Amino acid sequence: MSSIYITHCTNKKDHRLRDTKQRVTPDKLYIGDKITRFINRCRSQNVEWAIFSDLYGIWFPSEKHVYYEKHPNKVSKEEFENLLNDTENKLKKYNIVYFYGNHKSHYFHHLYKKLITQLRKRGVNIIKLCTIYDIES
Repeated sequence: MSSIYITHCTNKKDHRLRDTKQRVTPDKLYIGDKITRFINRCRSQNVEWAIFSDLYGIWFPSEKHVYYEKHPNKVSKEEFENLLNDTENKLKKYNIVYFYGNHKSHYFHHLYKKLITQLRKRGVNIIKLCTIYDIES
């Protein structure tokens, strides 16, 4: 059974990359503690992982993108539809998608709640995880 662990992006980025146009992997751009712990846990458990970016959608660890600033409040309806379609497409090959985040916290933005709801309506099997220790092989 194939599965993947994802979490949402953060505004805590390596700002040294801001104006460089350098393309980097998500583990190089995002430097927040939560994402760093998520990535390290996924690596230690040898599981597939990705980040949901408010601009790029599902961002796999081998993909490179440039620095960006996109707050989830600034995602338009059209952009959300594009992100939703892209995410659904990229997650089709997985039987289970684990979405890590503090789903009961105000830090869990309504955009991500809406994304999960819409993906479930489209048949994507998403399980929400609230603790890093739920990530296991």
